[in-house]
Amino acid sequence: MQIEYRVNTPVTPQEFTRLLNDSFLGERRPVDDPECMAGMIENANLVVSAWDKDRLVGISRCVTDFHYACYLSDLAVHREYQKAGIGRQLQALTQQQLGPRCKLILIAAPAAQHYYEPLGYEHNDRCWVLDRDKPIR
Repeated sequence: MQIEYRVNTPVTPQEFTRLLNDSFLGERRPVDDPECMAGMIENANLVVSAWDKDRLVGISRCVTDFHYACYLSDLAVHREYQKAGIGRQLQALTQQQLGPRCKLILIAAPAAQHYYEPLGYEHNDRCWVLDRDKPIR
């Protein structure tokens, strides 16, 4: 298996949606909302992708200022390609695109809670989430 990694190569909303469905992340993303999925991939400003020939098999989708904070919004690897180091390489290549003081920040899916600590991430319990249907009081 020869995996090619690409930085900011366009990924179609259909490819992105298919990958999320073929990973475990599709259960936690709005894959049934094509407009939202298109906006998610088209408005990310750092995308590192993994390809097996012309098949998207992994993605690191981020929103970042490149200097202080990089929110790794989606890290997904196709189920058939997991445990081959693709996720680790996607994160390493993502980090290489960032300035020396820039932090990678993410919210782990419950099933991936223990994946990140061995990679060097520190757990932070100060994350807060406000759903769009709940107005600021």
